[in-house]
Amino acid sequence: MAFKTTLVYPGIAGRGFRSLKQGMDAGWISHGLASLSAAAKARGFEVDLIDLRALESWDHFRTVLADRDPDVVGVTMMSVDYNPASQAIAIVKELNPDIVTVIGGPHVTIALEDTMNLANADYLVTREGEVTFPKLLEAIRDGSPPSDRILRGETPDLDRIPFSDRDLFLNEWRKWGYDIDSPEVPFVAELPAPFATIIAGRGCLYHCTFCKPGEDYLFGRRTRRRSVDSVIDELRMLVDRYHIASFMFHDDCLTEDRRWVTAFTEAYIQAGFNMPFFCQSRADIIVQHEDMVQRMVRAGLRGYFIGFESGSDRMLEFIRKGTTVEQNLEAARICRRYGISIWANYMMGLPTEEKADILATIRMMKQIDPDYYSPAFFTPHPGTDLYDYVVEHGLSRITDYDSYRRNPNEPKIRHQDYEFLQWAMLESQRRTPVNAFKRWAARQWSRARRITPAKVMRRLGLARSGAESA
Repeated sequence: MAFKTTLVYPGIAGRGFRSLKQGMDAGWISHGLASLSAAAKARGFEVDLIDLRALESWDHFRTVLADRDPDVVGVTMMSVDYNPASQAIAIVKELNPDIVTVIGGPHVTIALEDTMNLANADYLVTREGEVTFPKLLEAIRDGSPPSDRILRGETPDLDRIPFSDRDLFLNEWRKWGYDIDSPEVPFVAELPAPFATIIAGRGCLYHCTFCKPGEDYLFGRRTRRRSVDSVIDELRMLVDRYHIASFMFHDDCLTEDRRWVTAFTEAYIQAGFNMPFFCQSRADIIVQHEDMVQRMVRAGLRGYFIGFESGSDRMLEFIRKGTTVEQNLEAARICRRYGISIWANYMMGLPTEEKADILATIRMMKQIDPDYYSPAFFTPHPGTDLYDYVVEHGLSRITDYDSYRRNPNEPKIRHQDYEFLQWAMLESQRRTPVNAFKRWAARQWSRARRITPAKVMRRLGLARSGAESA
Protein backbone atom coordinates (compact mmCIF):
# COMPACT_ATOMS: atom_id res chain seq x y z
CA MET A 1 0.00 0.00 0.00
CA ALA A 2 1.09 3.56 -0.71
CA PHE A 3 2.34 5.59 2.22
CA LYS A 4 0.16 8.71 2.31
CA THR A 5 0.51 12.04 4.10
CA THR A 6 -2.30 14.55 4.52
CA LEU A 7 -1.53 18.13 5.52
CA VAL A 8 -4.19 20.20 7.29
CA TYR A 9 -4.54 23.97 7.13
CA PRO A 10 -6.62 25.01 10.18
CA GLY A 11 -7.07 28.73 9.38
CA ILE A 12 -10.75 29.10 10.30
CA ALA A 13 -10.43 30.97 13.61
CA GLY A 14 -11.45 34.25 12.02
CA ARG A 15 -14.05 33.42 9.37
CA GLY A 16 -15.01 29.81 9.93
CA PHE A 17 -15.77 27.07 7.42
CA ARG A 18 -16.57 27.87 3.77
CA SER A 19 -14.59 31.09 4.04
CA LEU A 20 -12.32 30.95 0.99
CA LYS A 21 -12.13 34.18 -1.03
CA GLN A 22 -13.57 36.21 1.87
CA GLY A 23 -10.55 38.45 2.43
CA MET A 24 -6.77 38.43 2.45
CA ASP A 25 -6.40 35.70 5.05
CA ALA A 26 -8.99 33.54 3.29
CA GLY A 27 -7.61 33.53 -0.23
CA TRP A 28 -3.91 32.85 0.13
CA ILE A 29 -1.91 29.69 0.51
CA SER A 30 0.06 28.69 3.58
CA HIS A 31 3.64 28.90 2.34
CA GLY A 32 4.70 26.77 5.30
CA LEU A 33 2.55 23.82 4.23
CA ALA A 34 3.20 24.42 0.53
CA SER A 35 6.94 24.33 1.17
CA LEU A 36 6.70 21.18 3.30
CA SER A 37 4.66 19.51 0.58
CA ALA A 38 7.22 20.39 -2.08
CA ALA A 39 10.07 19.09 0.08
CA ALA A 40 8.25 15.84 0.85
CA LYS A 41 7.22 15.26 -2.76
CA ALA A 42 10.83 15.82 -3.84
CA ARG A 43 11.70 12.82 -1.64
CA GLY A 44 9.02 10.71 -3.32
CA PHE A 45 6.17 11.02 -0.81
CA GLU A 46 2.49 11.25 -1.72
CA VAL A 47 1.01 14.38 -0.14
CA ASP A 48 -2.44 15.95 -0.23
CA LEU A 49 -4.21 18.72 1.68
CA ILE A 50 -7.35 19.34 3.67
CA ASP A 51 -7.97 23.09 3.87
CA LEU A 52 -10.61 23.69 6.55
CA ARG A 53 -11.52 26.99 4.91
CA ALA A 54 -12.95 25.04 1.97
CA LEU A 55 -15.02 22.57 4.01
CA GLU A 56 -18.55 22.75 5.39
CA SER A 57 -18.08 21.58 8.98
CA TRP A 58 -16.18 19.29 11.33
CA ASP A 59 -18.39 16.43 10.19
CA HIS A 60 -17.29 17.18 6.64
CA PHE A 61 -13.66 17.08 7.80
CA ARG A 62 -14.24 13.71 9.42
CA THR A 63 -15.73 12.32 6.20
CA VAL A 64 -12.94 13.68 4.00
CA LEU A 65 -10.26 12.40 6.34
CA ALA A 66 -11.77 8.93 6.41
CA ASP A 67 -11.84 8.93 2.61
CA ARG A 68 -8.19 10.02 2.37
CA ASP A 69 -7.10 7.40 4.93
CA PRO A 70 -3.57 8.82 5.47
CA ASP A 71 -0.71 7.28 7.41
CA VAL A 72 0.48 10.68 8.66
CA VAL A 73 -1.36 13.94 9.28
CA GLY A 74 0.65 17.15 9.53
CA VAL A 75 -0.88 20.37 10.87
CA THR A 76 0.59 23.86 10.94
CA MET A 77 -0.33 26.11 13.84
CA MET A 78 -0.10 29.78 14.65
CA SER A 79 -1.30 30.87 18.09
CA VAL A 80 -4.71 31.82 16.72
CA ASP A 81 -5.04 28.33 15.16
CA TYR A 82 -4.64 26.42 18.44
CA ASN A 83 -8.33 25.52 18.82
CA PRO A 84 -9.05 24.26 15.27
CA ALA A 85 -5.65 22.53 15.08
CA SER A 86 -6.34 20.79 18.40
CA GLN A 87 -9.80 19.71 17.28
CA ALA A 88 -8.48 18.45 13.95
CA ILE A 89 -5.94 16.09 15.50
CA ALA A 90 -8.49 14.95 18.08
CA ILE A 91 -10.75 13.88 15.22
CA VAL A 92 -7.79 12.17 13.54
CA LYS A 93 -7.11 10.05 16.61
CA GLU A 94 -10.81 9.37 17.12
CA LEU A 95 -11.06 8.13 13.54
CA ASN A 96 -7.88 6.05 13.62
CA PRO A 97 -5.47 6.08 16.59
CA ASP A 98 -2.74 4.58 14.37
CA ILE A 99 -2.47 7.70 12.21
CA VAL A 100 0.70 9.58 13.20
CA THR A 101 -0.01 13.25 13.96
CA VAL A 102 2.65 15.95 13.54
CA ILE A 103 2.25 19.57 14.63
CA GLY A 104 4.54 22.39 13.45
CA GLY A 105 4.35 26.11 12.86
CA PRO A 106 5.12 29.26 14.85
CA HIS A 107 3.16 28.45 18.02
CA VAL A 108 5.02 25.19 18.51
CA THR A 109 8.32 27.06 18.52
CA ILE A 110 7.39 30.12 20.58
CA ALA A 111 5.09 28.34 23.07
CA LEU A 112 6.46 24.81 23.17
CA GLU A 113 5.35 24.02 26.73
CA ASP A 114 1.82 25.07 25.82
CA THR A 115 1.83 22.88 22.72
CA MET A 116 3.11 19.89 24.67
CA ASN A 117 -0.32 19.78 26.31
CA LEU A 118 -1.79 18.57 23.01
CA ALA A 119 -2.21 14.91 23.95
CA ASN A 120 -3.20 13.94 20.41
CA ALA A 121 0.02 15.22 18.86
CA ASP A 122 2.57 12.45 18.40
CA TYR A 123 5.38 14.76 17.24
CA LEU A 124 6.10 18.48 17.66
CA VAL A 125 8.47 20.04 15.12
CA THR A 126 10.00 23.37 16.10
CA ARG A 127 11.55 26.02 13.83
CA GLU A 128 11.64 25.15 10.09
CA GLY A 129 10.53 21.80 8.73
CA GLU A 130 11.65 21.36 5.10
CA VAL A 131 14.57 19.12 6.10
CA THR A 132 13.19 17.53 9.23
CA PHE A 133 9.66 16.65 8.10
CA PRO A 134 10.68 14.46 5.11
CA LYS A 135 13.22 12.71 7.37
CA LEU A 136 10.43 12.05 9.88
CA LEU A 137 8.21 10.64 7.13
CA GLU A 138 11.01 8.32 6.03
CA ALA A 139 11.53 7.08 9.58
CA ILE A 140 7.81 6.42 10.09
CA ARG A 141 7.47 4.70 6.72
CA ASP A 142 10.48 2.48 7.43
CA GLY A 143 9.15 1.42 10.81
CA SER A 144 11.72 3.26 12.93
CA PRO A 145 9.94 6.39 14.21
CA PRO A 146 11.93 8.71 16.51
CA SER A 147 11.59 8.09 20.23
CA ASP A 148 11.74 11.81 20.98
CA ARG A 149 8.41 13.59 20.69
CA ILE A 150 9.98 17.02 20.16
CA LEU A 151 12.05 17.43 16.99
CA ARG A 152 14.13 20.55 16.42
CA GLY A 153 13.85 21.53 12.78
CA GLU A 154 17.06 21.79 10.80
CA THR A 155 17.71 25.10 9.06
CA PRO A 156 17.34 24.65 5.30
CA ASP A 157 19.34 26.27 2.53
CA LEU A 158 16.64 28.43 0.97
CA ASP A 159 18.15 28.12 -2.50
CA ARG A 160 18.11 24.31 -2.35
CA ILE A 161 14.55 23.62 -1.23
CA PRO A 162 11.86 23.32 -3.94
CA PHE A 163 9.50 26.17 -4.77
CA SER A 164 6.24 26.22 -2.81
CA ASP A 165 3.71 23.64 -3.99
CA ARG A 166 0.84 25.91 -4.99
CA ASP A 167 -1.03 23.07 -6.71
CA LEU A 168 -1.49 21.56 -3.24
CA PHE A 169 -3.95 24.36 -2.49
CA LEU A 170 -5.34 25.00 -5.97
CA ASN A 171 -6.31 21.38 -6.49
CA GLU A 172 -7.98 21.20 -3.10
CA TRP A 173 -9.95 24.43 -3.60
CA ARG A 174 -11.22 23.36 -7.01
CA LYS A 175 -12.21 19.97 -5.62
CA TRP A 176 -14.82 21.69 -3.45
CA GLY A 177 -16.29 23.81 -6.21
CA TYR A 178 -14.37 27.06 -5.79
CA ASP A 179 -13.96 28.87 -9.11
CA ILE A 180 -10.35 29.94 -8.69
CA ASP A 181 -8.20 30.46 -11.78
CA SER A 182 -5.39 32.19 -9.87
CA PRO A 183 -2.81 30.63 -7.53
CA GLU A 184 -4.13 33.04 -4.89
CA VAL A 185 -6.92 35.58 -4.64
CA PRO A 186 -5.98 39.19 -5.57
CA PHE A 187 -6.78 41.74 -2.87
CA VAL A 188 -6.19 45.20 -4.41
CA ALA A 189 -6.99 46.78 -7.77
CA GLU A 190 -3.31 47.36 -8.50
CA LEU A 191 -2.60 43.61 -8.58
CA PRO A 192 -4.73 41.88 -11.23
CA ALA A 193 -5.35 38.15 -11.50
CA PRO A 194 -3.79 35.70 -11.91
CA PHE A 195 -1.99 36.64 -8.69
CA ALA A 196 0.49 34.89 -6.40
CA THR A 197 2.50 35.57 -3.27
CA ILE A 198 6.19 34.75 -3.01
CA ILE A 199 8.74 34.68 -0.20
CA ALA A 200 12.30 35.84 -0.89
CA GLY A 201 13.68 35.44 2.63
CA ARG A 202 13.03 34.58 6.25
CA GLY A 203 13.64 36.67 9.31
CA CYS A 204 13.83 40.38 10.12
CA LEU A 205 16.68 42.62 11.27
CA TYR A 206 14.53 44.89 13.43
CA HIS A 207 13.49 44.64 17.06
CA CYS A 208 9.85 45.69 17.42
CA THR A 209 8.54 44.51 20.79
CA PHE A 210 5.22 43.29 19.35
CA CYS A 211 7.07 40.79 17.12
CA LYS A 212 10.46 40.00 18.64
CA PRO A 213 12.09 37.85 19.82
CA GLY A 214 9.55 35.25 18.67
CA GLU A 215 10.56 35.49 15.04
CA ASP A 216 14.20 35.03 16.00
CA TYR A 217 13.28 31.72 17.62
CA LEU A 218 11.83 30.61 14.29
CA PHE A 219 14.44 31.81 11.82
CA GLY A 220 17.47 32.98 13.79
CA ARG A 221 18.66 36.47 14.56
CA ARG A 222 19.41 37.42 10.99
CA THR A 223 17.60 37.50 7.71
CA ARG A 224 18.33 34.63 5.35
CA ARG A 225 17.47 35.61 1.82
CA ARG A 226 17.26 33.55 -1.33
CA SER A 227 19.50 34.44 -4.23
CA VAL A 228 18.10 36.81 -6.83
CA ASP A 229 18.44 34.04 -9.44
CA SER A 230 16.27 31.72 -7.34
CA VAL A 231 13.50 34.30 -7.04
CA ILE A 232 13.63 35.14 -10.74
CA ASP A 233 13.44 31.43 -11.56
CA GLU A 234 10.36 31.04 -9.37
CA LEU A 235 8.70 34.02 -11.05
CA ARG A 236 9.41 32.45 -14.45
CA MET A 237 7.77 29.24 -13.22
CA LEU A 238 4.74 31.16 -11.96
CA VAL A 239 4.37 32.90 -15.31
CA ASP A 240 4.80 29.70 -17.31
CA ARG A 241 2.54 27.51 -15.18
CA TYR A 242 -0.09 29.93 -13.87
CA HIS A 243 0.30 32.92 -16.22
CA ILE A 244 0.45 35.28 -13.26
CA ALA A 245 -0.11 38.97 -13.98
CA SER A 246 0.95 40.30 -10.56
CA PHE A 247 2.45 39.19 -7.27
CA MET A 248 3.28 40.19 -3.71
CA PHE A 249 6.38 39.60 -1.62
CA HIS A 250 5.44 38.07 1.74
CA ASP A 251 8.77 39.01 3.37
CA ASP A 252 8.60 40.90 6.65
CA CYS A 253 10.73 43.67 5.17
CA LEU A 254 12.01 43.07 1.66
CA THR A 255 13.70 46.47 1.48
CA GLU A 256 15.97 46.01 4.49
CA ASP A 257 18.71 44.73 2.14
CA ARG A 258 19.40 47.53 -0.33
CA ARG A 259 21.97 45.54 -2.30
CA TRP A 260 19.60 42.62 -2.77
CA VAL A 261 16.81 44.93 -3.94
CA THR A 262 19.15 46.64 -6.41
CA ALA A 263 20.25 43.31 -7.85
CA PHE A 264 16.68 42.05 -8.00
CA THR A 265 15.25 45.07 -9.80
CA GLU A 266 18.04 44.90 -12.39
CA ALA A 267 17.50 41.16 -12.95
CA TYR A 268 13.72 41.61 -13.01
CA ILE A 269 13.89 44.18 -15.79
CA GLN A 270 16.53 42.22 -17.72
CA ALA A 271 14.29 39.14 -17.56
CA GLY A 272 11.61 41.12 -19.39
CA PHE A 273 9.16 41.18 -16.49
CA ASN A 274 6.83 44.13 -16.02
CA MET A 275 4.30 42.63 -13.61
CA PRO A 276 3.14 44.96 -10.84
CA PHE A 277 3.97 43.91 -7.28
CA PHE A 278 3.61 44.95 -3.64
CA CYS A 279 6.06 44.43 -0.80
CA GLN A 280 6.63 45.34 2.84
CA SER A 281 8.86 48.27 3.74
CA ARG A 282 9.51 50.71 6.57
CA ALA A 283 9.13 54.47 6.79
CA ASP A 284 12.78 55.05 7.71
CA ILE A 285 14.03 52.94 4.80
CA ILE A 286 11.81 54.77 2.32
CA VAL A 287 13.02 58.15 3.60
CA GLN A 288 16.70 57.22 3.65
CA HIS A 289 16.74 55.44 0.28
CA GLU A 290 14.51 57.35 -2.11
CA ASP A 291 16.71 56.29 -5.02
CA MET A 292 15.91 52.65 -4.20
CA VAL A 293 12.22 53.53 -4.19
CA GLN A 294 12.58 55.03 -7.68
CA ARG A 295 14.37 51.92 -8.89
CA MET A 296 11.64 49.65 -7.54
CA VAL A 297 8.93 51.74 -9.21
CA ARG A 298 10.72 51.42 -12.55
CA ALA A 299 10.75 47.65 -12.08
CA GLY A 300 7.04 47.39 -11.30
CA LEU A 301 6.45 48.31 -7.64
CA ARG A 302 2.88 49.52 -7.18
CA GLY A 303 2.44 49.48 -3.45
CA TYR A 304 4.15 49.32 -0.06
CA PHE A 305 2.86 47.78 3.13
CA ILE A 306 4.17 50.18 5.77
CA GLY A 307 3.97 49.68 9.53
CA PHE A 308 3.29 53.25 10.64
CA GLU A 309 1.99 51.80 13.94
CA SER A 310 1.45 55.07 15.89
CA GLY A 311 1.34 58.83 15.52
CA SER A 312 3.07 59.25 18.87
CA ASP A 313 6.86 59.31 19.04
CA ARG A 314 6.60 58.15 22.65
CA MET A 315 4.71 55.05 21.62
CA LEU A 316 7.03 54.36 18.66
CA GLU A 317 9.93 54.41 21.11
CA PHE A 318 8.03 52.20 23.57
CA ILE A 319 7.51 49.49 20.94
CA ARG A 320 11.12 49.83 19.67
CA LYS A 321 9.89 50.58 16.16
CA GLY A 322 13.01 52.59 15.30
CA THR A 323 11.04 55.20 13.34
CA THR A 324 9.55 58.62 14.03
CA VAL A 325 6.25 60.29 13.19
CA GLU A 326 8.04 62.69 10.84
CA GLN A 327 9.57 59.73 8.99
CA ASN A 328 6.09 58.24 8.69
CA LEU A 329 4.78 61.44 7.11
CA GLU A 330 7.78 61.87 4.83
CA ALA A 331 7.55 58.25 3.67
CA ALA A 332 3.92 58.91 2.69
CA ARG A 333 4.98 62.01 0.75
CA ILE A 334 7.59 60.00 -1.12
CA CYS A 335 5.05 57.31 -1.98
CA ARG A 336 2.70 59.95 -3.37
CA ARG A 337 5.55 61.47 -5.36
CA TYR A 338 6.04 58.22 -7.26
CA GLY A 339 2.44 57.02 -7.43
CA ILE A 340 2.99 54.20 -4.93
CA SER A 341 -0.14 52.94 -3.19
CA ILE A 342 0.09 52.86 0.59
CA TRP A 343 -1.23 49.96 2.66
CA ALA A 344 -1.11 51.44 6.17
CA ASN A 345 -0.64 49.12 9.13
CA TYR A 346 -1.20 50.76 12.50
CA MET A 347 -2.48 49.85 15.94
CA MET A 348 -4.27 51.33 18.92
CA GLY A 349 -4.66 50.17 22.50
CA LEU A 350 -0.99 49.61 23.31
CA PRO A 351 0.12 49.32 26.94
CA THR A 352 0.71 52.78 28.48
CA GLU A 353 -0.99 54.43 25.47
CA GLU A 354 -3.06 57.49 26.44
CA LYS A 355 -5.85 59.31 24.62
CA ALA A 356 -3.42 62.00 23.49
CA ASP A 357 -1.31 59.33 21.76
CA ILE A 358 -4.37 57.90 20.04
CA LEU A 359 -5.53 61.31 18.86
CA ALA A 360 -2.04 61.84 17.46
CA THR A 361 -2.41 58.59 15.48
CA ILE A 362 -5.72 59.82 14.08
CA ARG A 363 -4.09 63.09 12.97
CA MET A 364 -1.22 61.20 11.37
CA MET A 365 -3.53 58.89 9.45
CA LYS A 366 -5.50 61.84 8.09
CA GLN A 367 -2.25 63.40 6.89
CA ILE A 368 -0.97 60.17 5.37
CA ASP A 369 -4.34 59.50 3.67
CA PRO A 370 -3.44 55.90 2.72
CA ASP A 371 -4.95 53.98 -0.14
CA TYR A 372 -5.70 51.07 2.18
CA TYR A 373 -6.24 51.06 5.94
CA SER A 374 -5.18 48.06 8.02
CA PRO A 375 -5.93 48.98 11.65
CA ALA A 376 -5.64 46.69 14.64
CA PHE A 377 -6.13 46.68 18.35
CA PHE A 378 -2.79 45.75 19.91
CA THR A 379 -2.85 42.03 20.60
CA PRO A 380 -0.20 40.46 22.89
CA HIS A 381 1.24 37.45 21.07
CA PRO A 382 3.22 34.73 22.86
CA GLY A 383 6.96 34.85 22.27
CA THR A 384 7.17 38.65 22.14
CA ASP A 385 8.55 41.18 24.60
CA LEU A 386 5.23 43.03 24.73
CA TYR A 387 3.45 39.79 25.59
CA ASP A 388 5.83 39.36 28.52
CA TYR A 389 5.21 42.99 29.54
CA VAL A 390 1.45 42.44 29.47
CA VAL A 391 1.70 39.25 31.53
CA GLU A 392 4.11 40.82 34.03
CA HIS A 393 1.74 43.75 34.59
CA GLY A 394 -1.43 41.65 34.68
CA LEU A 395 -2.91 43.39 31.66
CA SER A 396 -4.06 40.55 29.41
CA ARG A 397 -7.74 40.16 28.60
CA ILE A 398 -7.11 37.28 26.19
CA THR A 399 -9.27 34.39 27.35
CA ASP A 400 -9.20 32.17 24.28
CA TYR A 401 -6.75 31.39 21.51
CA ASP A 402 -9.20 32.76 18.93
CA SER A 403 -8.60 36.21 20.43
CA TYR A 404 -5.01 36.23 19.18
CA ARG A 405 -6.43 37.61 15.93
CA ARG A 406 -5.38 41.24 15.49
CA ASN A 407 -8.98 42.22 14.77
CA PRO A 408 -10.03 45.64 16.07
CA ASN A 409 -13.36 44.58 17.57
CA GLU A 410 -12.72 43.09 21.00
CA PRO A 411 -10.78 44.06 24.14
CA LYS A 412 -7.22 42.75 24.33
CA ILE A 413 -5.68 44.33 27.44
CA ARG A 414 -6.80 46.08 30.61
CA HIS A 415 -6.77 49.83 31.31
CA GLN A 416 -7.90 50.77 27.80
CA ASP A 417 -11.21 52.41 26.94
CA TYR A 418 -12.35 50.23 24.05
CA GLU A 419 -15.46 52.30 23.42
CA PHE A 420 -13.16 55.25 22.76
CA LEU A 421 -10.84 53.03 20.74
CA GLN A 422 -13.73 51.92 18.52
CA TRP A 423 -14.55 55.56 17.81
CA ALA A 424 -10.87 56.35 17.23
CA MET A 425 -10.47 53.43 14.83
CA LEU A 426 -13.39 54.65 12.72
CA GLU A 427 -12.28 58.27 12.89
CA SER A 428 -8.77 57.38 11.78
CA GLN A 429 -10.27 56.03 8.54
CA ARG A 430 -12.55 59.00 7.86
CA ARG A 431 -10.94 61.10 5.16
CA THR A 432 -10.86 64.88 5.24
CA PRO A 433 -13.15 66.50 2.61
CA VAL A 434 -10.15 67.33 0.42
CA ASN A 435 -8.79 63.79 0.52
CA ALA A 436 -12.24 62.29 0.06
CA PHE A 437 -12.67 64.30 -3.14
CA LYS A 438 -9.26 63.18 -4.42
CA ARG A 439 -10.12 59.53 -3.84
CA TRP A 440 -13.51 59.92 -5.49
CA ALA A 441 -11.95 61.58 -8.55
CA ALA A 442 -9.30 58.90 -8.78
CA ARG A 443 -11.90 56.13 -8.66
CA GLN A 444 -13.98 57.74 -11.41
CA TRP A 445 -11.00 58.20 -13.71
CA SER A 446 -9.64 54.74 -13.01
CA ARG A 447 -12.97 53.10 -13.88
CA ALA A 448 -13.23 55.07 -17.11
CA ARG A 449 -9.67 54.38 -18.19
CA ARG A 450 -9.08 51.02 -16.48
CA ILE A 451 -5.97 52.19 -14.66
CA THR A 452 -5.17 52.16 -10.97
CA PRO A 453 -6.31 55.00 -8.68
CA ALA A 454 -2.68 55.68 -7.65
CA LYS A 455 -1.73 56.30 -11.27
CA VAL A 456 -4.76 58.58 -11.69
CA MET A 457 -3.70 60.59 -8.65
CA ARG A 458 -0.33 61.10 -10.24
CA ARG A 459 -1.79 62.10 -13.60
CA LEU A 460 -4.15 64.56 -11.99
CA GLY A 461 -1.26 66.19 -10.21
CA LEU A 462 -2.69 65.21 -6.86
CA ALA A 463 -0.09 62.65 -5.86
CA ARG A 464 2.58 65.15 -4.82
CA SER A 465 0.36 67.05 -2.40
CA GLY A 466 -1.63 64.11 -1.06
CA ALA A 467 0.04 64.06 2.35
CA GLU A 468 0.69 67.78 2.73
CA SER A 469 -2.81 69.05 1.98
CA ALA A 470 -4.71 66.93 4.51
